[in-house]
Amino acid sequence: MKKLTDQILKDVITPRPENSFKGTFGKVTLIGGNRNFGGAIIMASTAAVCAGAGLVTTATDEINASALHAQLPEAMFADFTDDALVADLTQAATSVVVGPGLGNDKTSLRILKNVFAHTTEKQNVIIDGSAITLMAIEKLEQPQGNIIYTPHEMEWQRLSGIKIGEQTEDKNRAAQEKLGATVVLKKHHTEIYTDDQVYQLPIGTPAQAVGGMGDTLAGMVGGFTAEFNDKADKAVLAAVYAHSAIAEKIAESQYIVLPHQISRALPTFMKKMEKLDDNHHIGFLN
Repeated sequence: MKKLTDQILKDVITPRPENSFKGTFGKVTLIGGNRNFGGAIIMASTAAVCAGAGLVTTATDEINASALHAQLPEAMFADFTDDALVADLTQAATSVVVGPGLGNDKTSLRILKNVFAHTTEKQNVIIDGSAITLMAIEKLEQPQGNIIYTPHEMEWQRLSGIKIGEQTEDKNRAAQEKLGATVVLKKHHTEIYTDDQVYQLPIGTPAQAVGGMGDTLAGMVGGFTAEFNDKADKAVLAAVYAHSAIAEKIAESQYIVLPHQISRALPTFMKKMEKLDDNHHIGFLN
């Protein structure tokens, strides 16, 4: 298992081209947030916006529209029960994030099936939270796209059939190969299973053990893969590393780290990253 280092940030977060517009940095469509879990999709959307995606659209329960606009005016709203609209938004995206706060009732399942039916081979499709659970329970086929799962250990147990206590590198690797997808297994030291390598995140802090942390990571992965789509596989690794690197810095002065604080710190963090060369490391940043 290869240790992930801050080199991944230098490889991915590079200066933006001078001749750019919002379309240069991709579109992210996020789907989730039922009546009870609107915060999850808002946190994921905040992360996608702050990561630098060019255009972000959030398909969620209409009850969340006012909160979304108040918290994140940069994101557009869509009603996730409008099947035709969600289908169009899914097809138009560079990266699709589905699952944060989606829930697991009949409406949630209908929405998920609609999204899965309209992804394309060229898209990055981040499957998180409720969407992973629904896939496992309903035995849904994996959709088209560059698939990226972001499960915690119990969600991975449901999807892979490997019990938490038996989730060894070899068994996880075999399950990942069968899926043909990237797996970001969230745990004390997160493990990332790609087509050609297994990485372990050596950083992180117990201050991250807060609700919404995974939703924020899923949104960051969506934002990074859209913005840096030409190096999407490395962008996943960079998002995972940046998520914990920022949290560690915040935790120096806080007992816990709130997920939205990571998102709000992202633009400044990324600006510092683009200026680093191989002789500097993020440990020197203040």
